[in-house]
Amino acid sequence: MPMSDNTRRAAMAAVSLIAAPLWAQWAKVPQTGIPRMANGQPNLSAPAPRLTGGQADLSGTWEPEANKYVRDIAADLKPGSVPFQPWAKTLYDQRIDGSHEKEDPDANCLPQGVPKIDAAPAVWKVVQTPKFIVVVYEAFNLWRQIFLDGREFERDLNPTWMGYSVGKWEGDTLVVDSRGFNGKAWLDQLGKPSTDALHVIERFHRKDYGHMTLDITIDDPKAYTKPWSVTEVVHLLPDSEPLEFICNENNRDVPHLPGR
Repeated sequence: MPMSDNTRRAAMAAVSLIAAPLWAQWAKVPQTGIPRMANGQPNLSAPAPRLTGGQADLSGTWEPEANKYVRDIAADLKPGSVPFQPWAKTLYDQRIDGSHEKEDPDANCLPQGVPKIDAAPAVWKVVQTPKFIVVVYEAFNLWRQIFLDGREFERDLNPTWMGYSVGKWEGDTLVVDSRGFNGKAWLDQLGKPSTDALHVIERFHRKDYGHMTLDITIDDPKAYTKPWSVTEVVHLLPDSEPLEFICNENNRDVPHLPGR
């Protein structure tokens, strides 16, 4: 299915920002120990870095390997394998033809939510400390905190777009548990719904210096009959940083999109 004008322009804008070299914003950028090949280019196949104590280091600026997942999070799954509840399948079928694009939260500059934002066509930066990790998303200037200090969720969480996240290490894999969503986010641009029962598990594993896999499990019993999983891949942009991306500034697309 072709991308909407809004989606295409958003993707092109994001790509144009991502493509801007780091030195276009900064001068005298210090070298950061990036492994280099003989020709001076970053060696993205070098071993994954580790922190002083041997802990896996996920720090860096990352970009989705393929924008197909923001369009269809189930792009790699067999047709019909998403276990919709009947009402969710009916709603999805109504949205998939593009007639409801105006209702997509993205089109209205609202947060993409988790896990959709992981696949948004813009970079995101991991800032890692021993007790928490911050992910800074270029898309819409969003951010999230992943706490590693053993804290637990309250029973009655205040609903949010991005949820609340805690993490733990299983070897070199960071396992992130996110809950407390408001149920308003679409899981992708085709319109797979979510509810306030959404529970997302993300498993971040840095395979080498320049590549990381992200295994995502979606558990939303109000919208799906059982948990289901997808795998996405991101790559490092060693000479890049997130830029300001204010979606609400000069957003003219909504009046021209189909939907209510």
